[in-house]
Amino acid sequence: MTNRLRLLQLNKLLDVTRLNDNDDAQQIATWLNGQPQLPAPIAAYCVYSQYLEALTQHISMLKEPVALATVVNFPSGDAELSLVTAQISQALACGATEIDCVLPYQALLRGDYQFVSQFLAEVRRCCGKACLKIIIESGELITAQQVAKATELAIVCGADFVKSSTGKVAVGVTEEAARIMLTIIAAADRPVGFKASGGIKTVAQALQLVNLYEEITGLTATNATMRIGASTLVSELANNLSDA
Repeated sequence: MTNRLRLLQLNKLLDVTRLNDNDDAQQIATWLNGQPQLPAPIAAYCVYSQYLEALTQHISMLKEPVALATVVNFPSGDAELSLVTAQISQALACGATEIDCVLPYQALLRGDYQFVSQFLAEVRRCCGKACLKIIIESGELITAQQVAKATELAIVCGADFVKSSTGKVAVGVTEEAARIMLTIIAAADRPVGFKASGGIKTVAQALQLVNLYEEITGLTATNATMRIGASTLVSELANNLSDA
């Protein structure tokens, strides 16, 4: 049986996420009300921006310090910058405290690093003091060098976290991509967080990523330094904690 302290640590790293394209307000409310009881607050909830108001009301009832996250330039990463900055401004006005923005990875695949840098720098400026997570969509990047370059550009442009995946493409986070990202993060000249997401369906998978984070960075994973994007593993974690 997994150590209870390790399970509690994982509990605190979760960005509990629902990004279903066919949802409506009632389905979001049902989902929020049906969340399993966990012994500690999660790190954040992440939903589409139109559901931030419902999320704010839900969190106010919980009376727990949980962040409100949403996504922009999502999922394809190819929106016009003016639209993305408008999405960010609207999300912040609706109560978002964290922005998960997809890096324009098609431009990166073309080798247009200047465009990517300018895009991310403007996203950082628009986010102000809000936590910014840059999604590199590692499963769509062809080479290890591209994963490394995307991570580097996100860090240089001011990301608070570098995030692996949207969860909307065939390949989510892999151990290879996570190792590359974490190696770049560990060498950064400032603290940068890591968010693993995309296809993490079990507690065992999540804990392997926590172990990898701590092995490479030499740091203890906290919600200030690591996040796990979670949708389906929350129930399993709740059950494991009740048994531990």
